[in-house]
Amino acid sequence: MKSRNGRPSFPLIRLFITTACLIFFFKANAQNTPVRIAVAGISHGHSAWILGHKPQKNFILAGIYEPNKALAQQSARQYKLDEKIMFDNLDKMLDEVKPDAVVAFGSIYDHLAAVQACAPRGIHVMVEKPLAVSVAHALQMDSLAKKYHIILLTDYETSWYPATAKAYQLLYDSSYIGPLRKAVFHHGHEGPKEIGVSKEFFEWLTDPEKNGGGAIIDFGCYGANLMTWLTKGQQPLSVTAVTRQYKPGIYPKVDDDAVIVVTYPNAEAIIQASWNWPFGRKDMELYGTTGYVNTINNSLIRVKRKEDKAEQLRAYTNQDIPVYEDPFDYFVDVIRKKITVKDYDLYSLSNNMMVVKILEAAKTSAQTGKTVYFK
Repeated sequence: MKSRNGRPSFPLIRLFITTACLIFFFKANAQNTPVRIAVAGISHGHSAWILGHKPQKNFILAGIYEPNKALAQQSARQYKLDEKIMFDNLDKMLDEVKPDAVVAFGSIYDHLAAVQACAPRGIHVMVEKPLAVSVAHALQMDSLAKKYHIILLTDYETSWYPATAKAYQLLYDSSYIGPLRKAVFHHGHEGPKEIGVSKEFFEWLTDPEKNGGGAIIDFGCYGANLMTWLTKGQQPLSVTAVTRQYKPGIYPKVDDDAVIVVTYPNAEAIIQASWNWPFGRKDMELYGTTGYVNTINNSLIRVKRKEDKAEQLRAYTNQDIPVYEDPFDYFVDVIRKKITVKDYDLYSLSNNMMVVKILEAAKTSAQTGKTVYFK
């Protein structure tokens, strides 16, 4: 409606202002409303990260699905959880709880089922590493995520490390060590039994179908994830792998040690994944044309360039180089669109599709004794 002079009338202006205010209010309110996160499976030892998480303003634990009733009851007692949020049927949990997002802490094989249940309901998903047991599973998950427009992330502990972020910065932002030529990754620990994982975790972690393999999957995925990020998603030329069973009496069905060599046009990665380290480790060595950066743990790095007389030891914290040290905070901020997941970021679907392709090629190479070439 317009006034006699052709200008908008005051009622129309008031309507416009009211509508704009309401839109702003609802958007602001949505940003402040806690994200409802549910859990699909808790047999993974890392499920403690969410079950025992301190109360947060940005998300709430809305529901838990676990088919193993004994494990569910044990966890409810241990973490003082309300049994009303515990379910032994995934679909029922999703329909009754109506979460905004789900984190999957069951077997790797079960990741596909979690996405199959969540995607049609518009529920975002973050799985524990790696994305899937096979390329076939990964392709189905990728298709569902794109069809139903959900976020599908993969969580790795090394994604939380300030040292990891600083190594990447030194490699690219300042060209501190020159172009990357060789990367060596060491990931693993003494072995699942040796470190005392739960019987539920041990059961599927050492099952070639439910886990997809042994150490080659459990810890080979870290190096594949990091190298895909460091090369900005470059497809490998080839993958060659050797697996061993140093402890067949403990791990009769799967490998407990793997060495994977991944070649690129101008670089190579050597991924050493093992359940035979004398202690737990998650570190990497990056060698460029003019120097190197070696991460020691989550915060310490060693650096040296050609002109340096001695190696330098440096420590970095979240204050020095901002990085999400809580994967659930990261997940929430992606859902709320406070941050955007870029192609081949550590958590990204594109990166982790490549990870599964590398791991499947590595398994084939180890089984056949031949190098697998990417087309």
